[in-house]
Amino acid sequence: MSRDNRIELVYFPGCPHVGAAREALSAALRAEALPLSWREWNRDDASTPERLRGYGSPTVLVDGHDVAPTAADGACCRVYAGSDGLHAAPAVELIRKALRSETGKQ
Repeated sequence: MSRDNRIELVYFPGCPHVGAAREALSAALRAEALPLSWREWNRDDASTPERLRGYGSPTVLVDGHDVAPTAADGACCRVYAGSDGLHAAPAVELIRKALRSETGKQ
């Protein structure tokens, strides 16, 4: 995956949680001093690659890997488990961990 497309957000139109995922992505990228740039995919759009259509909404991928792997069906909204309960988007720290893993930072 090219540097420009290494971070992806998969969603479906009308997902009530995609805004929270965008905010978490922005916060994680700022915290890691990385450009505020990612590729967004509408999983229902015919131009979206097949490999992305099975993910629930919202899903954040770093280098093609889900930051919170799950068996969730792509036809639904996702929730993310945290130590303090369920959340509508992946935690900033979860995204940061995936970014650091990809860049070799610890």
